[in-house]
Amino acid sequence: MKRKQGLEINAKIGLDRKDEFMSRLLRVESVMKYYGTKNNVTKAVDDISFTVKQGEFVGIMGASGSGKTTLLNLLGTIDTVSAGHIYLQEKDITELGKKELASFRRENLGFIFQDFQLLDTLTLEENIAFSLAMNHIDTKKIPIRVVEVAKKLGIEDILYKYPYEVSGGQKQRCACARAIITNPNLILADEPTGALDSKSATMLLKTMKQMNDQWDATIIMVTHDAFSASYADRILFLRDGQIFNEIVKGNQTRKQFFDQILDVMSVLGGDMQNVR
Repeated sequence: MKRKQGLEINAKIGLDRKDEFMSRLLRVESVMKYYGTKNNVTKAVDDISFTVKQGEFVGIMGASGSGKTTLLNLLGTIDTVSAGHIYLQEKDITELGKKELASFRRENLGFIFQDFQLLDTLTLEENIAFSLAMNHIDTKKIPIRVVEVAKKLGIEDILYKYPYEVSGGQKQRCACARAIITNPNLILADEPTGALDSKSATMLLKTMKQMNDQWDATIIMVTHDAFSASYADRILFLRDGQIFNEIVKGNQTRKQFFDQILDVMSVLGGDMQNVR
């Protein structure tokens, strides 16, 4: 009887491990990024390892110079690692060549930037559709898909306008639509609320949370702001290029998680006074 129970327990452990493997989207292993020469080396990212599950919303926080933006650039294949490996769906992206990287980035990643990076000569509709056109989607299907996503993000009534004719919050929701419309495996957001007022920032964070909850979008967001970070499921705190701490929201309310984030920031003390 004990042997049977043991087999059942081992089988359950095996299933749990399989489920964890299947749900694991991103794996970062001993990643390092150096700058400078042999006599003056700066370790921007220093032996960082972590995983991200499908549908997870992860925040990355740290002081200026902690390595958070460098890490995001490595994940986004905008920069290359000095050592270590990054796997997306078990594909080692650190081994890809330039042509492969361009295709990989277009097909697998979505980006939301602080400064929007919309093309002023294109309407919002054209900015959003551009991502689909780059992926060679059937031109007949593009307008339908754009309107579908725009409705969900509350910008369907302004699709005909140009970026300079709308507010910062509307521009950023357009950027969200552009990021999500190709159904990317991973969305990377770099200080997405940095150029927004508090009302627009809150609206954007709710939009990103909607993308995460309703569309199962996997998001990694770099931020210096505890309020923004409180919308995430988990926070990685960086210091001197390394993971200093990690906290998980779990069953906490967003307010409780916000307070926990502030507690960690208080431990970091003076370092967090230099965030930007």
